[in-house]
Amino acid sequence: MKDFKGINVFITGGSSGIGLALGRVLAARGANLIIFARDRQRLDRALADLQARATGPEQGLGSMSLDVSDCAMVSRVMARARERWGPPAVLINCAGFARPGRFESLSPSQMQATLHTNLAGVMHTTAALLPHLARPGYIVNVSSLAGLIGLYGYSDYCAAKFGVIGFSEALRAELWHRGITVSVLCPPDTDTPGYRRENQAKPPELAAIAARGGVMSPEKVARALLAGMARRRFLIIPGLRPRLIVAAKRLFPSLVEKIMLRDIKGARHRPG
Repeated sequence: MKDFKGINVFITGGSSGIGLALGRVLAARGANLIIFARDRQRLDRALADLQARATGPEQGLGSMSLDVSDCAMVSRVMARARERWGPPAVLINCAGFARPGRFESLSPSQMQATLHTNLAGVMHTTAALLPHLARPGYIVNVSSLAGLIGLYGYSDYCAAKFGVIGFSEALRAELWHRGITVSVLCPPDTDTPGYRRENQAKPPELAAIAARGGVMSPEKVARALLAGMARRRFLIIPGLRPRLIVAAKRLFPSLVEKIMLRDIKGARHRPG
């Protein structure tokens, strides 16, 4: 997947953050882009941004309001999108959020919302579009570094993002013979509006651990994803430092756990 000119690409969570960064790059490459998100005003601003980057008047660009956690709504909206713009060849499931907090502080409604948006939402959109996906097709599901390493303060989020990786791996095995590639993106902390909101609620222990992974720009994450798609990689981890952390977790899990526990203890004893 190197040439996107004239290719229909659907992006959930496309009004901001990584989804919008991907849209900007793909719009400049001539893709027909349909972005989905809950907030109509953000969608309108994002669509205007993408239209300014279009390569020509023939390029199809559009947006539709969507809550991916609502399965019935996903079915209706995706059906209308297909009727208006045609079926996608690429689906990028980027909608998601995190609300950090220790497990004991999480309400049942928050846990349900986290799982329904970050995990079930990926399944909802995939189920709605898979029968209609153009061939060859491509599905990208956005997980997180927190989908590979369990992190203090992200118990519900890690559960959802670990699930996204498992779902993606099973789906890739089921679809390869049908000409459909599945990849999963696992970015570290990324400088998005959602990340900035998260920082206001992060326990100090989580902040100390997360600092080791660094923060990437959404533009760099978008470029890393497209490079990984060109090679049809399954697991796409942007950035050298996050890749080293994941490799260490696989090869030396007890050492990584020891370092994280040290960070947790240090954060708890830090003044203020």
